Amino acid sequence: MINVGVVGATGYVGEELVAILLRHPGVKLTNISSRTSGGQKYSDSAPWFKGKTDIICESPDINKIAAKSDLVFLALPHTASMDFVPELLKKGKRVIDLSADYRIKDLKIYEKFYAGHKDKSSVKDSVYGLPEIYRAKIKGAKLIANPGCYPTASILACAPLVALGVADPASIIIDAKSGVSGAGKKVAEAMLFPEVNEDFRAYKVNKHQHAPEISQEISKLAGKRIAVTFVPHLLPLNRGILATVYIKKSQKSKDKSKNLLQLYKRFYKNEPFIRIKEEGSFPRLKDVAYTNFCDIGIEDCAESVIVIAAIDNLLKGAAGQAVQNMNIMYGLPEKTALL
Repeated sequence: MINVGVVGATGYVGEELVAILLRHPGVKLTNISSRTSGGQKYSDSAPWFKGKTDIICESPDINKIAAKSDLVFLALPHTASMDFVPELLKKGKRVIDLSADYRIKDLKIYEKFYAGHKDKSSVKDSVYGLPEIYRAKIKGAKLIANPGCYPTASILACAPLVALGVADPASIIIDAKSGVSGAGKKVAEAMLFPEVNEDFRAYKVNKHQHAPEISQEISKLAGKRIAVTFVPHLLPLNRGILATVYIKKSQKSKDKSKNLLQLYKRFYKNEPFIRIKEEGSFPRLKDVAYTNFCDIGIEDCAESVIVIAAIDNLLKGAAGQAVQNMNIMYGLPEKTALL
């Protein structure tokens, strides 16, 4: 039995984590904490847990969390996790961080989009928690940098073409849409119901903080430095991400690109949460909502490829993927509590 703590348990992602962990047969949820709801019954701050758990949500205390936990999930805002990670690692705990604090290896880039980094030594040792690409490294990791939601959909859409040399990686354009919960549980004018309802808009055009994360991972797959073009949009929906990726074929890809559908199926053949759509069929958000699946559809356009990927931003894009990583780290069946 794994003793698990969740810090930041009252945010959208934190609530999804608690829900999954409560039904996980290999987990004992020993500590949940929140900077805003400490001292309350968890079900008082998150009423949909009434009758499911009477656990008390505490104010975060690293010593208490470490004393009760083997593994700690950090579902905190960006820049907050670096206050917890080094102390938890020193105490011999394994950590899955759902913020961006340990995803970007080039700290100059991180600091351009977020803030100054206070735990630079841990960044180099963190493992990027995308199971389909880094499963072997995840198994032995002490610190997992759980991927962002936009990067999860975008990288999974591109990976086979880039890794196998079919794509011209310098040509990648990602047009992605997200539900409002992707911004987290915070008060902001742009997220108010009257501002979002019956509207659809692009934001942070090619300046979004997830762009360097996507570029970093695509660059690793390509074997050279790549900067993708990334344009996010806000949908008037609670949850879900749909990414449409446009990629030109490389000059040397003719033999490799004869049947792209089979190429994707082979690349992801052993992946329990990747579903490749049949020819002429493409994913939609309703197919993946409230699941840990990533659905992918491919259109071969002779000189280029259009790939469409859909995920639930709170599950495969955050909490579900984090639990998938935990299952890998502890040698548990990967689908446990996720189906």
